[in-house]
Amino acid sequence: MSLHNLKPAEGSVKKVKRIARGEGSGKGGTAARGHKGAKSRSGYSRKVGFEGGQMPLQRRVPKFGFTNINRKEYVGVNLDKLQGLVDNGKITDTVNLDVLVENRLARKNDLVKILGGGELKAKLNITVHKFTASAKAAIEAAGGEAVTL
Repeated sequence: MSLHNLKPAEGSVKKVKRIARGEGSGKGGTAARGHKGAKSRSGYSRKVGFEGGQMPLQRRVPKFGFTNINRKEYVGVNLDKLQGLVDNGKITDTVNLDVLVENRLARKNDLVKILGGGELKAKLNITVHKFTASAKAAIEAAGGEAVTL
């Protein structure tokens, strides 16, 4: 092996078509952009949702209603879910946000509301953001305590 017969490894070098480098390159003239129109111009970028001049879907669909920017979204947890955790031995007597996050019923920054779905037999001290009237009554009937944060 000497300098005059060195070659790169098979398949390591690819012949790249150099666009817009004269007619002899085979990609001169329009530089593979076709003729005229916005797409052939430099600096062209299509707007998001542009449909070639047809009225875009975003503008065709009717809009109605109102979105309250101050709305508070609560994650609902039913009483039967809590009873299930008691039955599995995952919770004993106190339920707070940390316990709910640990058992994947809520996330760390969620607002939690206890709902009255199902039946609660265990005596639990529950501390969350909100309770429904039926849930509060069921918790207190079972001998527990419902504390609002």
